[in-house]
Amino acid sequence: MEDIKIFWDKIKKLYKALCQDEWSATTTGIVVALLTILIMAWWRPWGAVGAIRNWGDWMLHGVGIFSGDLAELTGFVDEDGDFLLKKSIWYNTGSVIGLGLIGGAFISACLGGQFAFRFPPVREYVKAMIAGVLMGIGAALAGGCNVGGMYNAIGNLAANGFAMWVGLIPGALFGLWLLYKEMEHISWGGGGSFTLNIPYPVQFIFGVGGIGVLIWGAAKYAGYEGDDFEEYIASLSGLVLIATGIGYAMQRGRWCMIQGFREPHMTGDSTMARSVALSILIVAIGAAVLKYGVPARLDGEAVLLPMNYVRGTFGWGGVVGGFIFGVGAMMAGGCGSGTLWRVGEGQIKLWLVVPFFGISNSLVVALFKNFDVEANGWLGKYVYMPDVFGYGYTLGIIVLFAALWYLIVSWNEDSNKLLLPM
Repeated sequence: MEDIKIFWDKIKKLYKALCQDEWSATTTGIVVALLTILIMAWWRPWGAVGAIRNWGDWMLHGVGIFSGDLAELTGFVDEDGDFLLKKSIWYNTGSVIGLGLIGGAFISACLGGQFAFRFPPVREYVKAMIAGVLMGIGAALAGGCNVGGMYNAIGNLAANGFAMWVGLIPGALFGLWLLYKEMEHISWGGGGSFTLNIPYPVQFIFGVGGIGVLIWGAAKYAGYEGDDFEEYIASLSGLVLIATGIGYAMQRGRWCMIQGFREPHMTGDSTMARSVALSILIVAIGAAVLKYGVPARLDGEAVLLPMNYVRGTFGWGGVVGGFIFGVGAMMAGGCGSGTLWRVGEGQIKLWLVVPFFGISNSLVVALFKNFDVEANGWLGKYVYMPDVFGYGYTLGIIVLFAALWYLIVSWNEDSNKLLLPM
């Protein structure tokens, strides 16, 4: 009996470490980076705005805005005028990743006893709508949100990721300044917040049920076999499983990239900023391995297409888009990925951010496609850094970038020289 008791204690400690304790930012950043490399090796880099835009497309289509020429432009119809099944929220890769992120965060929150319906003060609903619109516009200009436009862009050796990073810093600073002014001058709408808690045993059942739904869904996808489209559906099984892992890790570590841009200037804390820098570096090393064409592998072809996540926004589009997105993310209280995992743990403000984010991004992206804005080079250039510097020097540049970021925020943590005064 004593041996059984010891074994049971070990199980409880493991459950507490994996499902209840908050993971360190460093641990979470490393886990997210490794899962990012894994999802790239499986199929494609992950992102957040692809899911949110897909949902925005469907909202607009539902009210009749995306019809006719716009329906064709946004991919809702094929040459015969039939709906493309790949556009469905259940079969679109971006949407599947987004659903996986939310599902993973939901499972994590429930197993950890952290799920609750959190209703914010009235003023936050207005901020949520404005924030969603700004994030949608910024992501369209930058070629992605903080994930596809910055984190995974730099990680995929694309110069446009640095352009968005340059814009995100002043955007976060301006958003922080606005937050200070709000606290100082605006008192309207400060009430009305409440939290609807759910007993932990019920949350645990929901968490286990979420795992069951995940397994059922992955098995359902994997069960397809036959033509090319059915094989496409089958491959979604791995995509949703890995995306769920990313969402789980982010919620468990409360890992939000916009916090890495905000905290060094608000409190001086550089924990999240250092974690993001390290995570980007790990992803870049993994992407270089996957994108480099090894002669003995697949007739010299790369595992991952080199131009994946390389966008024509290395220029004003990336910088201005990053600035606008940064302001919106500060108002929202979460970046693109942070919004999704916060949706999964029941934060109602972020539930409102998502539709406004999706609709605004959907409309602006459709406008850009109609006029070939990115293809014409009006937002900037397409620059795959290994084409310019080679893989070795490109990794050297990213190592130097991550090291300088790490050192500057660490120095600021002790000196407080970069704090934005209230």
